Amino acid sequence: MFFACGNEPATELQKDNPSISAASEQAFVATLEKHLKAVSERDLTSLRATMSPEGKMQLILPGTEIIETVDGFLDYHREWFQDTTWTFETKILNTEIGEQVGIGITEIVYREPERNGEPYFNRMIVSYALERINGNWYIIKDHASSVEKSTDPG
Repeated sequence: MFFACGNEPATELQKDNPSISAASEQAFVATLEKHLKAVSERDLTSLRATMSPEGKMQLILPGTEIIETVDGFLDYHREWFQDTTWTFETKILNTEIGEQVGIGITEIVYREPERNGEPYFNRMIVSYALERINGNWYIIKDHASSVEKSTDPG
């Protein structure tokens, strides 16, 4: 797993929006990193800790209906985590953080050692929306879009 984030004293975001403190920005990124690590490690307890205590969540995946609520999100992941052969490499590409809501854009490479007799990968861009509730950041939306798959023609 790899992450890309700058640690400048005053980020461009803070220059554009001085109401965003360095601590708030760091907390936002830490929550997103914790969430990505929890998925990579198939850790439902840590994953749950990054989710809205109000139960608000939308998971949007290619070819499926929207999965609503934190419970629906965790049920989906609980089933997916039963397969222990896949890996998940992550990179935070950029963030836009407001006072109450922020967005993190990530690149994720999902790999399976074998699918239909061949190694499989799916390179995705995944956007996460986070909401600040009682001073803490929580994931409230996860929208994945496939960019390139090993099964793509050509």
